[in-house]
Amino acid sequence: MSTPNEPAKPSASAGSAAASLSQVTIATPAEHDGDEPSEDTISSRGRKAKRAKEAKDAKQQERDVDAVGPTGRPYREIPDPPPLDRHGPALVMAMCNQKGGVGKTTSTINLGAALAECGRRVLLVDFDPQGALSVGLGIQPHELDQTVYNVIMERSVSIADVIRKTRVDGVDLLPSNIDLSAAEVQLVAEVGREHTLLRVLRPVMNDYDYVLVDCQPSLGLLTVNALTAADGVIIPLECEFFSLRGVALLIDTIEKVQERLNPKLDITGILATMYDPRTLHSKEVMARVVEAFGDTVFDTVINRTVRFPETTVAGEPITTWAPKSAGAAAYRALAREVIAR
Repeated sequence: MSTPNEPAKPSASAGSAAASLSQVTIATPAEHDGDEPSEDTISSRGRKAKRAKEAKDAKQQERDVDAVGPTGRPYREIPDPPPLDRHGPALVMAMCNQKGGVGKTTSTINLGAALAECGRRVLLVDFDPQGALSVGLGIQPHELDQTVYNVIMERSVSIADVIRKTRVDGVDLLPSNIDLSAAEVQLVAEVGREHTLLRVLRPVMNDYDYVLVDCQPSLGLLTVNALTAADGVIIPLECEFFSLRGVALLIDTIEKVQERLNPKLDITGILATMYDPRTLHSKEVMARVVEAFGDTVFDTVINRTVRFPETTVAGEPITTWAPKSAGAAAYRALAREVIAR
């Protein structure tokens, strides 16, 4: 068994393993019978019962260290995060997947908040023109005068001028809005265009322990910039068939960036999101992902829950909106894994 600091590599190359994921089978409707609760069951659940179950699930996840998790493996022992006597230099993590709706922004916000609870200083970089990360932290992108776009394209604007405090202690934000969509076109003619984000981040690297970059759902120049600046990649992967199909292309892009632009880049881990333990399909997809990527897959799995949409409306992470929920416990466990790796 590998140690938490050095997750074992998959037996086959990541690209070929990811390509084999397309062979996953789809359960027939008959096999799904009983997977979903009936409408009567759903309507009969009260909010109090939901909260009690979430609290129970959270305690269960913290307690059952030796139990077999959704990945089919026993939970690995993760040491307590060591206290820090100083901050920096930061590790840059790109939250990347070209498929939309897999939980990149949700994971960026909540992982950042959980890392801050562990005493780490965190900078969240909204590198998506849709500005979802900014919205998820209670900031309206269309009201911003300066964003990451201005730092990238205007030499007179420094990153310190644009970074904003958030409601979460220890977490800052480099916001974005639709202006960033123009940067992809404008950067094409720039010398060293792939290193633009790295240049922007350098002045503040010693102020933070982690920089989490929320990438846009594409493999364009902005995403390549994030990969070039990053020390590691976290790949949120929805436990659903269509999410698997693009993994091979993403791995191929990561390998090209490793070869040509950023030799230190590595896959920190694959994070299974939107997992529904009631469905056969989710379990089968999970088995295929673990088979392909081995210990690179985080033990922590993010289940589907209504809490995450609620936090978006509230403009704060689940660790503060519903601190005793199973979702909050999951992201705290993920933070411990990330620190250990």
